[in-house]
Amino acid sequence: MSVQVEAGNPKLPEVRVNVATPTSPVVGKVVSTRPVTRGGRKSASFVRHVSFDVSGTPLAKSFRAGQSFGVLPPGTDSRGKPHKLRLYSLACPSTGDDGQGNVVATVCKRVLDEHWENHKLFIGVASNYICDLQEGDEALLTGPSGKRFILPENPSDHDYIFFATGTGIAPFRAMVLDLLNQRADARIVLIMGSPYTTDLLYDEEFTTWSKEHSNFRYLTAISREYVREEGASKIYVQERLNTNADELVPMLMNPRTLIYVCGIAGMEVGIIRQMAKLLPPEVFGQYVTVREGAGPIESLDRKEFGKVVHAGERLFLEVY
Repeated sequence: MSVQVEAGNPKLPEVRVNVATPTSPVVGKVVSTRPVTRGGRKSASFVRHVSFDVSGTPLAKSFRAGQSFGVLPPGTDSRGKPHKLRLYSLACPSTGDDGQGNVVATVCKRVLDEHWENHKLFIGVASNYICDLQEGDEALLTGPSGKRFILPENPSDHDYIFFATGTGIAPFRAMVLDLLNQRADARIVLIMGSPYTTDLLYDEEFTTWSKEHSNFRYLTAISREYVREEGASKIYVQERLNTNADELVPMLMNPRTLIYVCGIAGMEVGIIRQMAKLLPPEVFGQYVTVREGAGPIESLDRKEFGKVVHAGERLFLEVY
């Protein structure tokens, strides 16, 4: 049976970008830093929510949820050149952590690894610099960056499904807060993927908001352990489209719905493949465009996938 659905293509607002550049950064002062993993010290990851006061600088009141700002780590690399800028997604609402747009925040995970060739410790430059910052410390910041991974101009015109893994949760914490603070007439489903429950980020906040707001649904997808409290087996984020099909498929079929995906590269492949299985072609085509002659999506490897499969007007991707 043919399904007639008119695409609800979103109109995006104009946003400010690059008011502070790498050659003319601003000084942000750290006003708070706190761990945000559900497991606290039990988590194998070290992840912190870090807030910077940028009042009196061009960055103040310049951000929209979904945008990012840059951090310039001090020092030089192995070639003696200044460390390059790193971008971090805004993890606070558009009004900032302070409600006035003067305090911007991000969530940062320490990068600790080994060099494979000599098994010496590798320490991420920017991530550890940010996580080491203390209240009162200053950092050089740039931005804002990003024009498309933002909420529509009229948020109440749409419903939202957010897929996140790891620190890809940052823009969705910002967006969910914007939608709830603005009392947008929208259904919101956030699906957070994590290897273990101890690695979930902002879990207590999202759980609380889901209880306080009937239009906000918070789902987790734990991939490496059985979650006894939910009676759920190990699943990845895309599998929520099956386990919660009764509520998610009708949303996907509705022309109001927009999908946002943020996290580790490759997660979008599983999500899009599941959508292709669940949706009629005419609806799927409103989220995703596939190059003619590319063949079935399920047969494409990841390299081919990225070349021939692209986000449509109702799908927003930001993977790294």
